[in-house]
Amino acid sequence: MSTRATPGGPITPITPVIPATPGTPAGARRPRLNVGHESWDLIWSHVHRVLVVNLGVAVTNLPLLLALAAEHRPWRYPVFFGLLSLSAGPSLAAAFAYLRATADDARAPVTTLFRGYRRLFTRALLAWTPFALLAAVAATDLATLGTTGPGPLLAPLLIVVTLVALSSGVVAMAALAEDIRLTRHTLLAASYASVRRWPLALLNLALLGVALTIVNQAPLLGLAAVPGCVLFVVWRDCRAMLESVGAVSTRSH
Repeated sequence: MSTRATPGGPITPITPVIPATPGTPAGARRPRLNVGHESWDLIWSHVHRVLVVNLGVAVTNLPLLLALAAEHRPWRYPVFFGLLSLSAGPSLAAAFAYLRATADDARAPVTTLFRGYRRLFTRALLAWTPFALLAAVAATDLATLGTTGPGPLLAPLLIVVTLVALSSGVVAMAALAEDIRLTRHTLLAASYASVRRWPLALLNLALLGVALTIVNQAPLLGLAAVPGCVLFVVWRDCRAMLESVGAVSTRSH
């Protein structure tokens, strides 16, 4: 350190300037996360929505989830798991109805989901059962005929029937969540929408398959994070599919 004399004043020490080392900003400051109130409210509303849907899926499908936790190869018992999967229809309808309700109230209480489950249970079960049985029969035939002579010839048809049946069941649950009456035309519209918008149908089935696999392999972690996010995307896709065939109004909820 050197000194400098000023006229008529004391000797003032001169402090040397030390250059900043590479990678160290001058006058270092901690980064601040500047997020507005509206952004935080949107984030927590989405988290609330996902957690409520996760809870509803876990409670309404408890027997199926316990069976999946005990058996990691459910395809070996198609009849048993096929019967348990019937509970998935009313559960999907209730989840879709809750997601529709959150358009008006972003933090709708969890009781909204269970009221929707009770209100839609009978109609959802009646609409879901034929599609689930058709998918189960086609999948069983595919597995049985796979090693026989005509198996390779029938395999593409059976695969298409299985995929269309599963997608139609999911779209039908979304239609019931829109308060559409359960009629033969509703089921036909769900099937037609699945065929006409087949890219969205395949995307929905892929997302649901991934979610089911994650929940099967890691039940607690999967149920805590996956179903709500996946079902939100599936619900939006199903609404777009129904709108394309004129089954629901194009107004946004």
